[in-house]
Amino acid sequence: MTITLYHHPFSRAASSVWALEEVGEPYELRYVDMMAGAQKAPEILALNPMGKLPILTDGDAVVTENAAIALYLADRYAPGRLAPRLDDPQRATYLRWSLFAPSVIEPGALAKASGWAFKPGQAGWGAYETMLTAMEAALVGRAFLLGDTFSMADVIFGGTLAYMLRFNMVEPRPVFTAYASRIGDRPAAQRADARNAAVMAAHQLVT
Repeated sequence: MTITLYHHPFSRAASSVWALEEVGEPYELRYVDMMAGAQKAPEILALNPMGKLPILTDGDAVVTENAAIALYLADRYAPGRLAPRLDDPQRATYLRWSLFAPSVIEPGALAKASGWAFKPGQAGWGAYETMLTAMEAALVGRAFLLGDTFSMADVIFGGTLAYMLRFNMVEPRPVFTAYASRIGDRPAAQRADARNAAVMAAHQLVT
């Protein structure tokens, strides 16, 4: 076993567990006690100077950032299954919506919730309503972002959307809730939920 995920179930690493479960390779979860500030320990900062989770190591490779971890895993372990191959035109759509999640959805929803004042044309995530319209356009008439084919883009984009819906950070439009329910029914997503829940129980963590 070479894949290790530095993990806390209250961090974005919880979503990385889903990515790992979809890939199907053996992996180890290494618990990092964020409540005690362990993510700022020297050995963690040596892997990620930001002192944040998730961190994935795969042999000598070190990957941080939830979307990057998911894309790395799909390209390395599931090309043609969870990631369109390099010569597949679908790869454009795959990358587009994978990166839309951390680049637009996360800051856009946070800006809305926090009441930030800014000019949409000067912010990379633009206007909140425009963001929602774009998200809806990505999903209307499709089971998944690539149509009938599930991909790692659905883990990244869909996981972000499901989280935002859970905490009322985006409008629960019917296309959003139906999609979130659909991807949440995947066996890998349910196994990830169980693994995260087991870590919570083992460390007596309460949401």
